[in-house]
Amino acid sequence: MAIRNIRINGDEILRKKSKKVDKIDKRLLELINDMIETMYKADGVGLAAPQVGILKRLFVIDVYDGEGPMVFINPEILETKGTQDGEEGCLSVPGVNENVVRPNYVKVKAINEKGEEFILEGEELLARAICHENEHLDGVLFIDHLKSN
Repeated sequence: MAIRNIRINGDEILRKKSKKVDKIDKRLLELINDMIETMYKADGVGLAAPQVGILKRLFVIDVYDGEGPMVFINPEILETKGTQDGEEGCLSVPGVNENVVRPNYVKVKAINEKGEEFILEGEELLARAICHENEHLDGVLFIDHLKSN
């Protein structure tokens, strides 16, 4: 495993749309492990592949201490409900923390690192993290929401 360099706002790759993951192979599993290690080293709760320079539809999240990281490959948000307004930051936008309105509930379908499809429902911080990381896959940063606030 290795710590990857986190791309910072201004890097063109953060604004590009990621491509679907076609297969889970040794290289992808290595990337997932590197992303998890990088996320923990940077004290983050989530990290998307574009943030480490890889345009793949993949992100990792760990919002619950002790439960371990969750891997989302080719995620698809199926449903959102409600709203929450809370402070958000991003490893790719260091030093900026601002209030962002997000759904309070999200239902997402994805594939885990074992190739198993799953559907997950999350609320509050988990919903916020899923929405935040999923937007990275489409070249959207949380600061893009500030213009409309």
